[in-house]
Amino acid sequence: MPPLPTACLAIALLAAAATAHAQDASRTHYVMLVNRAHDSVTKLSVAEPGSGAFRDVAVDPLRGGGDSATVGVHGAGCRYDLRFAFDDGRTLVYQDLDVCHYGLVRIRALPRKGVDAATQFTVSMAR
Repeated sequence: MPPLPTACLAIALLAAAATAHAQDASRTHYVMLVNRAHDSVTKLSVAEPGSGAFRDVAVDPLRGGGDSATVGVHGAGCRYDLRFAFDDGRTLVYQDLDVCHYGLVRIRALPRKGVDAATQFTVSMAR
């Protein structure tokens, strides 16, 4: 049986290694958003793909017509659903977007004719 100081050192090293691994598993990916829509984006939310469990990401309103901002998406993986809320109440969801591969997201313009303000548009980004 190893002496007590050696055992304590081994336990401390294992705990440090586990903490370092856990920190690597959760990281921030930075994505540049460009609002090509006509309306302002007022809110951004992200979720694990297909989960529907969206969490808000801090972003200042993005005016329509080309306003841009860089945001951090924090999590363990690379694929996320991104939901954009517009000032007129409509939403746009990009499903299964690979933020490790795509560092730039162009928010597309939404149709205007015959569309209810509560309409959600969905775009699949899966390959």
